[in-house]
Amino acid sequence: MLLVFNGGAMIISSFVSVLFDDGVLKEIAFGAISLIIIGALIMTFSKNNIRQINKRDGYVIVTIGWLTMVFSGMLPYYLTGSINSFSNLFFETMSGYTTTGSTILNDIEALPKSIIFWRSMTHWLGGMGIIVLAIAILPLLGIGGMQLFSAEAPGINNDKIHPRISDTAKRLWFIYVGLTFLETLLLKIAGMSFFDAINTSMSNIASGGFSSRNESIGYWNDIPLIQYIIILFMFLAGTNFVLIYFGITGKIKKIIQDTEFKWYLTLISSFAIMATITLYFYVDLSLTDVNHPQVYGKFESSLRHALFQVVAIITTTGFVTGDFISWGPFLTMFFFGIMFLGGSSGSTSGGVKILRHLILIKNGFLEFKRSLHPNAIFPLRHNNSVVEKPIIIHVLAFFILYLILFIVGAGVLSLLGLDFVSAIGGAASSIGNVGPALGELGPISNFDSLPELGKYWCSFLMLIGRLELFTVLILFTPFFWRDR
Repeated sequence: MLLVFNGGAMIISSFVSVLFDDGVLKEIAFGAISLIIIGALIMTFSKNNIRQINKRDGYVIVTIGWLTMVFSGMLPYYLTGSINSFSNLFFETMSGYTTTGSTILNDIEALPKSIIFWRSMTHWLGGMGIIVLAIAILPLLGIGGMQLFSAEAPGINNDKIHPRISDTAKRLWFIYVGLTFLETLLLKIAGMSFFDAINTSMSNIASGGFSSRNESIGYWNDIPLIQYIIILFMFLAGTNFVLIYFGITGKIKKIIQDTEFKWYLTLISSFAIMATITLYFYVDLSLTDVNHPQVYGKFESSLRHALFQVVAIITTTGFVTGDFISWGPFLTMFFFGIMFLGGSSGSTSGGVKILRHLILIKNGFLEFKRSLHPNAIFPLRHNNSVVEKPIIIHVLAFFILYLILFIVGAGVLSLLGLDFVSAIGGAASSIGNVGPALGELGPISNFDSLPELGKYWCSFLMLIGRLELFTVLILFTPFFWRDR
């Protein structure tokens, strides 16, 4: 089924090839038809298989499903000759489906329009999780989807917008598609071409970062309205989609009372103010806007760039408006630190997630109380509900594992020859699905300079980060493969 989905998405890209007459229609159409035929044949021959899926099956299916999407998604690049080596093919496609936004391409605008569109499409498909799309259809085949959904999004927020998981997936995709079309319309009105607008929207709503322009969103530094629209939709993409559903249905009180959302808004506001002040007093933004005038003066430019980069990095959307690592050592360290935040649970963002940080901090304060009053019981609460101990343990395990993987990831990159700053930046960016990193892998550079093994390693970090560590890593444990 996933092969059929990917083939259908390639069919849409082939229409873009026809529209722009970019000369690669045959290659993309061949790839699309091949995937659809192979997928349909596999579905036909396996239609009588046992259709009971347990939790263990869910982990395997999600991981192999993502790898299937990545390997099949490499076809348009390979058939059109847009990317020249297997490691580059694998890295670019993995970065697309995991919505990381890191790239090995040096001249994006030279690519055929349909290939640029396909890059954005890989973001869009991966953003909400292709498995979530599949579980909306699996019930039609007599297959339950709860196991797949929990493996795809193993967060700690159990809010549902419908008791049936398939109906939940349909409503999430309705919101997802609606936000994409709304942003496209607003960007077109603001001055983007329709092609740039649809590509930017697909990347943005997925919290991705692939842009149709070499300068990323910095290409439109002279049209502030475009960047403010993108900031708004980056913020929405990093918000729990259940809360967006509540907002659409008029349940505003639930949004206001949500602790994670309040902290998400507070952190973005606070960090944006800090970055704005630093930019205004200590950075010459005329160097950032060298090809684009500061339209409304230095304060507006400082506010816009600061707010844009804070939202982009916290939500792990890989867009940039300038080279933020050239804004001084403080802001370089500042942006590196917020790479570890992540957006809200239930969003398309990567990273640790705000809710996990809240659980960790609250539990830390409770440990002080328990030290003073060892016989007292202090329950940890979130949104006026007690957080059960297994969830707290899960969050602690996740955070420790995340840090270990970051350290190991940076260590491997340093062994491959990267300097310290580039190694820690590349590891943090890859596992957090952030996109731009530091040093040689910074926002005005790309990951093409990585050695071949480094590209595979960063791709692995992207995958485990996108599937929130446990889904992939559990497959490497011996007890997973035992019957009991």
